[in-house]
Amino acid sequence: MTIHYETLKNWPFEPLERTYTQRDAILYSLGLGYGINPLDEDDLAFVYEKDLRVSPTFANVLGYPGFWAKHPGTGIDWVKLLHGEQTLRIHKPLPPAATVVGQSRVARIVDKGAGKGALLLIERTITNKQTGELLATVEQLNFLRGDGGYSANGQPSDAPIAVPQPVPERAPDAVCDLATRPESALIYRLSGDDNPLHVDPAAARAAGFERPILHGLATYGVAGHAVLKFSCDSQPERLAMLYARFTAPVYPGETIRTELWRDAETHAVSFRSRVLERDVIVLNNGRAELRPDHNAAA
Repeated sequence: MTIHYETLKNWPFEPLERTYTQRDAILYSLGLGYGINPLDEDDLAFVYEKDLRVSPTFANVLGYPGFWAKHPGTGIDWVKLLHGEQTLRIHKPLPPAATVVGQSRVARIVDKGAGKGALLLIERTITNKQTGELLATVEQLNFLRGDGGYSANGQPSDAPIAVPQPVPERAPDAVCDLATRPESALIYRLSGDDNPLHVDPAAARAAGFERPILHGLATYGVAGHAVLKFSCDSQPERLAMLYARFTAPVYPGETIRTELWRDAETHAVSFRSRVLERDVIVLNNGRAELRPDHNAAA
């Protein structure tokens, strides 16, 4: 079965309403490893309801439409689908509790050619239902390994997606090591992604892994945690955009080292993340755009 461009571009995503509480926001942060060091007061602010700060990457799990690509009507060879890249744009800080509406759409489909796969970009807006404010825009780029060449029969292919810029070749300006808990995936899945790959040893082995792996978006959230600590003084309102490319899985309990580079000309930081125990790069080409700290002394 071949994917059909017009069907996917007009896929009938329903708006998804989600009410979350302080407990939901805290549970999400616990899944990323916040609170491992009980004396880290900056991290405590994300897992303690007193003056609670909400991790910006919490937006990734709000209004999520689930694994819709598995629907037979999509024509997608979903077994060969890979989550390749993630971009999060924060327009307003996430409230400690709110009712939000997630609205997804297929923004772009790019045919890379027969045997080379296709790219599918999904865009999701997160809006505060009470105020109507746009809180965040989430972009998920999927690599459809089994669907390349679909445009050979005359279907459209959208403009190519820009190749992400590499991280600098010089030594990083900072390094941030963050541990993950052995039960990280068991906690993180309670925020909405219940794929058995992350909890069931048999499912993990069937997928070619020695044991359950951490969710890719949890790894992304850990990198976001590092960016907040390094560049934003742990102030969520300072983060405007976070992008990364997924390159390898993490096993719960491993330590994620995020290497960070300041861009002297812009309010931006480049980064990549690796697992220390195996010296494997798990996120690459990372970039974060920051807002100025208006509380800093002039």
